[in-house]
Amino acid sequence: MPRVLRIINRFNLGGPTYNAAYLTKHLGGDYTSLLIGGQKEDSEDSSDFILRHVGVHPFLIPEMQRSLNYNNDIKAYFKIKSIIERFKPDIVHTHASKAGGLGRMAAFSSGVPIVVHTFHGHVFHSYFNKAKTHFFKSVERRLAKKTDRIIALSELQKHELVDEHRICGSEKVTIIPLGFDLFRFQENRYEKRLAFRSSFFLKEDTIAIGIIGRLVPIKNHVFFLQAIAALKKKTNLPVKAIIIGDGELRTELEKCCQQLNLSHSASPESSTLADVVFAGWQKDIDMINAGLDIVALTSLNEGTPVSLIEAQASSKPIVSTRVGGIENVVLPGKTALLSEPGDLEGFVNNLNALVSDSYLRHQMGDLGWDWVSNRFHYSRLVSDVKNLYEELLDQKGIHRPMLNAI
Repeated sequence: MPRVLRIINRFNLGGPTYNAAYLTKHLGGDYTSLLIGGQKEDSEDSSDFILRHVGVHPFLIPEMQRSLNYNNDIKAYFKIKSIIERFKPDIVHTHASKAGGLGRMAAFSSGVPIVVHTFHGHVFHSYFNKAKTHFFKSVERRLAKKTDRIIALSELQKHELVDEHRICGSEKVTIIPLGFDLFRFQENRYEKRLAFRSSFFLKEDTIAIGIIGRLVPIKNHVFFLQAIAALKKKTNLPVKAIIIGDGELRTELEKCCQQLNLSHSASPESSTLADVVFAGWQKDIDMINAGLDIVALTSLNEGTPVSLIEAQASSKPIVSTRVGGIENVVLPGKTALLSEPGDLEGFVNNLNALVSDSYLRHQMGDLGWDWVSNRFHYSRLVSDVKNLYEELLDQKGIHRPMLNAI
């Protein structure tokens, strides 16, 4: 039975963790799988509950962290190399940038037969300055030359990797979208909505606009707050913004609220009169989405935004910037209203269109579930990855099992 070592950046709340957990769990009957990963940052929420839910027990490498640190990175590299030497995988499959760098270098030096890497996004614009971006591109190009297959999450991401940033040739890239357990977002939606709105003291006629993600520069929450301030000048309807997540910019964003004359609250109990609620990390995202009326995203760059897949699975309409792989996740004009990055007027007009029209909100929300229910379910993800592994094992002449249907 072939062995797969799966390496993820860190066990924080997000798409890569879901992806790695579902693959580790549901490929288990045909492969011997081991999942290892790095330490989440203090400002991030833990993904332990995801791993417990699917019954996966990973091996933690505390030294593998998001930021560059020579001593930690060297320690993490040798720990991965030691695991490879003991586990003897036929396939090493890395997820995201740090794991992709350290994991693939360790796999190459250990003579692993098959090396696969999934880009869950990239850092080739809007993250670093020109020199640092050039450095990361150079590293990724060298790694790609020895990688057997690279997985992109969308057609657009493949275009960026191949044509725009020239990381590798088209023949090396396979497109496999993410997959999740989406049916829970449709279950007991009315009861979940009542529970969420009660806990946040939301009146029935209040239109709750949520944004979900880390409070970091790339997510552009300042733009979101500017849009809320402009929206409130444009409409007399009761609107409340709810920011789900936490991170390094929390204090700065609270100051931004003050500058924009937006009242804000740090807890549901004191949120009755607040324009903006900082809700922190929330694990019951199905309940959160059920209680929201609109889900927003203002990022400068995105791979495959999980929050927008989950919003559509919850039958919620979306207002977003048109960046990264978003157009491969939503149906523009049907499940989401999109505007260009930096176009505050366009973003506000899109918000106002949904705030002002409850029928449009429900119509777009209903189309969302129809769009994502099959395209982004984990069973499709597992099937696609099995097919890829089977192809690569055949090419290398490595014995593989008879693959069971999911």
